[in-house]
Amino acid sequence: MSYLSVPTQATPVEAMIMKPDQPNDPNEDLEVDNSKSVLHKIANLYAEQLMSDLTLEVGGVGFPAHRLILCASSEVFQVMLMNREWSEWSESRIILQETPSAATVFPHFLKYFYTGQIKISHETVLPVLSLADKYNVKDLVTLCLEYMKQHIAKAAKRGQLIAWMQYTGACGHNDVAKTCQNFVKWNLEWVWSDAELASLDGETLVQLLQQDDLVLHNEMSLYQFVERWLHMQREKYDTSDLSKVEVKMHWESLVVAVFSHIRFPMMCPKQLAKLLLCPLTQDHKEFFMEKMAVAMRYQAGTSGVSGVTPRLYTDDTWGSVLAVEHYQLLPCYHTRTFIFSTRASTADVPNGDKLTEWTVDLYPKGVWFRKSLLIDWAGTYDVPEVVLRTVRISITCQSSVFSGPENSTTEPDIRVKIGILVWGVQKGVEHVTSVVTRVHRFSPQNRVLNIDGALDFDELNTPLYSPASRSPRPESSSQKTSSLEATDATESCHLLGPNKDQLRIQVIILPLTNTCRVGPDSIG
Repeated sequence: MSYLSVPTQATPVEAMIMKPDQPNDPNEDLEVDNSKSVLHKIANLYAEQLMSDLTLEVGGVGFPAHRLILCASSEVFQVMLMNREWSEWSESRIILQETPSAATVFPHFLKYFYTGQIKISHETVLPVLSLADKYNVKDLVTLCLEYMKQHIAKAAKRGQLIAWMQYTGACGHNDVAKTCQNFVKWNLEWVWSDAELASLDGETLVQLLQQDDLVLHNEMSLYQFVERWLHMQREKYDTSDLSKVEVKMHWESLVVAVFSHIRFPMMCPKQLAKLLLCPLTQDHKEFFMEKMAVAMRYQAGTSGVSGVTPRLYTDDTWGSVLAVEHYQLLPCYHTRTFIFSTRASTADVPNGDKLTEWTVDLYPKGVWFRKSLLIDWAGTYDVPEVVLRTVRISITCQSSVFSGPENSTTEPDIRVKIGILVWGVQKGVEHVTSVVTRVHRFSPQNRVLNIDGALDFDELNTPLYSPASRSPRPESSSQKTSSLEATDATESCHLLGPNKDQLRIQVIILPLTNTCRVGPDSIG
């Protein structure tokens, strides 16, 4: 449980320190800061229920309060209690209609008006935020939202994240809502509880299913996720007051609404064949048969079937996990190289098992270009040394297509969607914390794509080292190792494992057809 408070003007140590307004003035007018004592007196008004002129009734329980404090703390109470057009302005007892969860935290909410302090936990932050929103207590809204941002992963672990995401999205707290949504998108195969999955409303689910950057093992995993969600919804329909005809109509509409966003062409023929035997497919045969017919034509490479944009599939077919162990011991500007292969097509077409080889160079501690000489027909030029404070991921296509005949009439470009998944840890919970995507065309003249910014250089490296030990750049290869010295000062949120010394990313590369609509291609 976290203890949040609004800071006063002085710390306890400074509370009674006298400060001259004009140090050079011999008379020295002195200002005494005793704000802590004044706040304590105001808090006593609530604690001792002294001089209250109003009672707020919530859930059958009365809470003595003061009009002045309520009006000073809440714009809503100010309008309610000072505007003669409202009936409450003259009442001595006001009944407030609150949800059960909000009623439970209401005494803490009211006490905050007097003390500026409130205890917040994963269970209470949402009802406290709902009260702060309802009564427009802006400073408390800010505190609750900041707490949520710092506890996203814990909320997911404890089964509250979907509720946080839906509430903040509905109330316009877009920054926190986006953070929650990103966690769900990038960790969709998290072990969501039945209760949490049942709380996910259909509109929010559809918004998720429309995203291209969903991270999951394959499209079948998403189908199973939606199927499980539907099972939760079916239980609600069975206990509703709707007639059988109404239930059937709503149910069919719901199935079509959610499964229309499943990308069936991204499933392999074996997966599609398995779906034909599913009870859900049998119950909604016409809808699913149409979807699967298109998918099978795509997998067979039938002309005229438009390409479907793949999501970020973590299946080994499409990429590899890159792990750097003992990260603190890695010398500055050093690289780690990984080699893997991916299929050349998402469809099961002839030669569909053809592989494209990739080389990935990871520069997690900056890039150093040594001083060199450039010799061309016009003479010799000095190329100065350059040091880049960036985390660079360099992807090189090693496709054999590029070694074909120079006079080939077929353009050998390879168009791909690249995803960089970055793992991190928050409050001890490991998860995918960020995702960077690129769409790029590799060609014989453009074999390399450099991606900077997938991880923030300072966020990854600065906590590991003391500022005084930083050297501006290495003078020789022997000095590179010792240019930065590790300290135990602060842990990076990107380093995992029991010793906080593993950096982990995953590179996903999926082939795209020219008909896939995923935005403009990158130019490297």
